[in-house]
Amino acid sequence: MNIRFFYILLAKGCMLAVLLSAFPACAANKKPMAADLVTDGQAIDLSSDRYNGLFKELRLTYSFSQEELGRIFKGVTVKRRVLELMDRQWEAKPYCQYSPMFITRSMIKQGRKMLHDHSALFDRVEKEFGVEREIVTAIWGIESKFGRHKGAFDMFRTLNTMFDAYPRRRNFYRKQLIHFLVLCRENGIDPLDVPGSYGGAFGQTQFIPSSFREYAVDFDKDGSRDVWNSVPDILASIANYLHRFHWTFGAPVYWELGSELKDEKLTAAFNKGRKGLVPWQEVKKLQGVDLKPAPDNRDVTIVGLELAGGGMRFVAGYPNFQAITKWNNSNRYAMAVTELAEKF
Repeated sequence: MNIRFFYILLAKGCMLAVLLSAFPACAANKKPMAADLVTDGQAIDLSSDRYNGLFKELRLTYSFSQEELGRIFKGVTVKRRVLELMDRQWEAKPYCQYSPMFITRSMIKQGRKMLHDHSALFDRVEKEFGVEREIVTAIWGIESKFGRHKGAFDMFRTLNTMFDAYPRRRNFYRKQLIHFLVLCRENGIDPLDVPGSYGGAFGQTQFIPSSFREYAVDFDKDGSRDVWNSVPDILASIANYLHRFHWTFGAPVYWELGSELKDEKLTAAFNKGRKGLVPWQEVKKLQGVDLKPAPDNRDVTIVGLELAGGGMRFVAGYPNFQAITKWNNSNRYAMAVTELAEKF
């Protein structure tokens, strides 16, 4: 064998060995996911500092007794599946995979039926809150399949799992746990008997606890805000939420911008996501499209949606689009709601 060729092979072999030996080290250095650090059903340490602080606040600020807290929290454990799902949420999928999960023939058929069956109620909701019935129906359908899916997880256990074992959002779920206990007390609900989603949302509206307390409406005037069983309360609560975030009846939700952005200012706005606001007049000029005016001349966002087979579809998100992202902070969600509403 040519000696030079031998040394080349030897050198390449050494390099490959070095690279291969590095892989276990890289894997070992990879930060573990929250679910990797727990076992399903492990007891939550209620004597920890974070729980002592929580209990103190519940006693002093919200007048829960120690006996009451002891009864509610007795035996609470971690639900590992909640942590697994939190780290691979649907909204992370590209739009070409995300939207077909919701915009289906069955969903469109059922949505049209709901619009027909509750026509008189929708008349009242539109008059009271100024939000189109198709948008309300689309959110109702996506969130709970018009009430058929209210969640397969124990709300109390879910909120405690997130507070105890999901450090990235611990503070958020601490607040939600407090709101949940307070709303259960306010509405005569057993906190240990409420189903919800892995993200800590419940009812046909899939409100998180703080949203329920802020936006839920007693539209049937029976003395309770029932987002589980009362269709008037459910539809009015959805509409009220969007109304409170300045939904404008009859105004556009989005506008097509094409497959590419024609100015770096628009690209920069797109890269900033929901915070990348641009005057609608500027988008019209820079992109060369006949953009309709935004209500009160408010700014628009630049939204990119992934297409099957590659490429992007860009749209301008009007203030109404932005209102939907206040419900769910995903542009993909807001677009799916809008396009489902269009199908109705």
